[in-house]
Amino acid sequence: MDDLKPSDLNILLVEPSNAQSKVIEHELSREGVHSIDFVSGKEEALERIDQLCPDLVISSLHFADGTGLDLLREIRGQEELEDLPFMLITSEARRDRLEEFKQSGVVAILPKPFTHENLSRAISSTLDLLTTQDLDLELYDPEELRVLVVDDSRLARKVILKVLGNLGITNMTEAADGSEAIQILGGESFDLVVTDYNMPEVNGVELTEFIRGSETHSHVPVLMVTSEANQTHLANVAQSGVNAMMDKPFEPESVRRLLATMMND
Repeated sequence: MDDLKPSDLNILLVEPSNAQSKVIEHELSREGVHSIDFVSGKEEALERIDQLCPDLVISSLHFADGTGLDLLREIRGQEELEDLPFMLITSEARRDRLEEFKQSGVVAILPKPFTHENLSRAISSTLDLLTTQDLDLELYDPEELRVLVVDDSRLARKVILKVLGNLGITNMTEAADGSEAIQILGGESFDLVVTDYNMPEVNGVELTEFIRGSETHSHVPVLMVTSEANQTHLANVAQSGVNAMMDKPFEPESVRRLLATMMND
């Protein structure tokens, strides 16, 4: 793994509250992060991103000139910034208000007030996104592992592909939803399927049920990535035959551990 530490990170903090900025700065310094640039709103943030190319943007949800979602949309709308790690700190807990953040591949969504453990895990996830790691598999060479990544969000797929690529996996095929995945499975074989839960036409549960009912693919491990917190839906997911579930936003290190367990069974 590349020797990248929290102290190597350059962070842009977008927070209109001086008091909250000081709290976040203190917690970042405890984690070893000291290179922090402070701005209070969206337009200033976009200017600084163009000037500084930070390693991570940490953003509040509301500013005088817009919202964290407005900022994230503008960042993701620029091809050269699509991979820029983005962390949201917010008191908003309503699922529908946070869904677009989750689908856009944010590195973490921290509650207000957040704990140091919350922040530490988010910084670790950022480092994992920026570095490569070894995936230790007994039965597979990661470079030969054939993976089908299924998600109706192009940005979410890109994050998954990046995380898997950092683990040494290079042979990956994309599908925009479960229906396209089924078509692809009609002509190709895979060693692993990573799928979203909420998708149009054919969702992740229906795709998994198709895989489990297929003579050709029934043995293929399925990792489901979901932002769904409803317990009834999660129970349906578990019953469909998935091997493991991962929340959005997910932690790359957790993905590495899960894959090592799944693929070595």
